[in-house]
Formats: sequence, C-alpha cells, structure tokens
Amino acid sequence: MIYDLIRNGFSMQTVINLLVRVFTVFCILPIHEYAHALTAVNLGDDTPRLQGRLSMNPLAHLDIFGSLMILLCGFGYAKPVSINPRNFKNPKAGMALTALAGPGSNILLSVIFAVLANCANIWNANTGSTVAWVTVVFCMYAALINISLALFNLIPVPPLDGSRILNVVLPPKYYFGIMKYERYIMIGLFVLMVTGIFSRPFGALCDIVMTLIFRLVGIPFGSAAVSF
Repeated sequence: MIYDLIRNGFSMQTVINLLVRVFTVFCILPIHEYAHALTAVNLGDDTPRLQGRLSMNPLAHLDIFGSLMILLCGFGYAKPVSINPRNFKNPKAGMALTALAGPGSNILLSVIFAVLANCANIWNANTGSTVAWVTVVFCMYAALINISLALFNLIPVPPLDGSRILNVVLPPKYYFGIMKYERYIMIGLFVLMVTGIFSRPFGALCDIVMTLIFRLVGIPFGSAAVSF
C-alpha cells in the first residue's frame, strides 16, 4: 500500500487496492480461519468452538499486527486456530485435512470472484459504467489475493498450513526437529519476502494459477471473458 501511494499517488487503482485489503482483513481471513475451525470440529476436535473460533465474526480471528501488515505491506496473518490432534480419530490425517481447509476456502473464493469478474465485465461492456469497471478490477484483485493466500499457506514450512500437511509424510522425529526452528524459519521467509528474493518467483506462480483459473472459469463466457 505504501509503495503504491509512492509510485501512483492516490489514484483509483490505489483506492481499489486498499478496499481489497480491507476486504481481505475483515472477510477473507476470517473465512480462511473459520474453514480450519469448522473442519476440526467436524473431525472431532471441539477446541476451536470452545475458544470461540467457530465463528464468522472477524474479531474472533484477527491479529492487530498481522492485519496492519496486510493493509500497509500487502501480506500478513490472522490468529491461528488452536487444534488438539489427539481428539481426531486419525491425528495425522485430521491435522492435514484441517490445514488444507484454509487454503481450500481461498481457492473456492478465487473461483467465485473470477465468475463475478466475468459477470461484471459483461455489465461493463454493455453499459461502460464506472461502477462496473471498478467491480471488475475489485473482483480480479480479490481473486488474486485469495490465490496468493492459498499458495502461501501451502508452503511446507512452519507455522504455515503446509507444514501441518508435511506431518503426514515426514517421520515424527524429522517433523518435530523442523518445528523446533519454527520462529527462525518464519523470520527467514519474511526476510526473503521483503527483499524480493521470494516474492518475485512467488508472484509469478500466483499469476500462472490466476491465469489458469480465469481461463477455466471464462470458458462459458466466451469472448466476453476476462483475461489475466
């Protein structure tokens, strides 16, 4: 956000970008965390419900510093949902499914926003309305944010969701050996993102997935489909 203001000033594009980030903080992240909580409860762990996390209320999920990072820098986090794997019939599978639920919700949301972007694009083509154009851009940004969140959380390093999935394939001694360095790994990943060493190839991967989703979703819309 800060970089956008320096580069573009207070433009319409910057306003839309800010709106998407606010939407991410108050809608997308809560859905992501709610998906974790709902899956865990359905698999037998009542911990999220007892801690008030089985809720769509943003206040139940948001971390103040993580939310400010999203608004100012474009990446951040919500409060992780506490899970007790001992309550699952199959602890490893239960943890993996619970971890996948968050990124899965983001992929589903990205598809929904891609459909909405295509519908708004037809509206824009027929009317030339500024509101229609803003809706197209907003939906495209929202789809990209969801794809970014899904792919980022699938990275198999702690404390991201991908590390919980890694627990299924790694022997316990190796998995818990890696988890001991969770804080340092996350700091290293943060440094790689800030310096651009990680963010550039990651951004390219997000663009590839975004293009694939928009092409698949755009098939029913034919020549009127939004391209990315």
